Amino acid sequence: MQKAVSTEALPASRRIDERIAELGGWRGAVLSRMRQLIREADPDVVEEWKWMGTPVWAHAGIICTGESYQSVVKLTFLKGASLDDPSGLFNASLDGNARRAIDIREGDAIDADAFKALILAAVALNLSTAKSKSGKAGQRSG
Repeated sequence: MQKAVSTEALPASRRIDERIAELGGWRGAVLSRMRQLIREADPDVVEEWKWMGTPVWAHAGIICTGESYQSVVKLTFLKGASLDDPSGLFNASLDGNARRAIDIREGDAIDADAFKALILAAVALNLSTAKSKSGKAGQRSG
């Protein structure tokens, strides 16, 4: 008899594959498409699985999460308030001091180039924050 593999032991990318398959329908298709755009924008992105089942994409820190609800797929950018969004993709969590989100409903079209630009801006912000932190750590008071 073969023992079932715990989903906790699976790599994050596999768990995200399974979430997409579980969702099926338009929500699975949207999450899959947004994942593809994230990977195209940043080939060095790291996929993580956090908070009891949330897909997370990171590079030098969290870029965004991908949550799915009954009527929306929500991509939450943890530092979204610090990002320029000239195309106006952010349409949720607009009142927060840090986060911004994109709620995608069935049938919504997303500007792929604008979304990729947001991903790249989030990565650049993460990298600049990481550099400034490491620079401060290397300074000595005299």
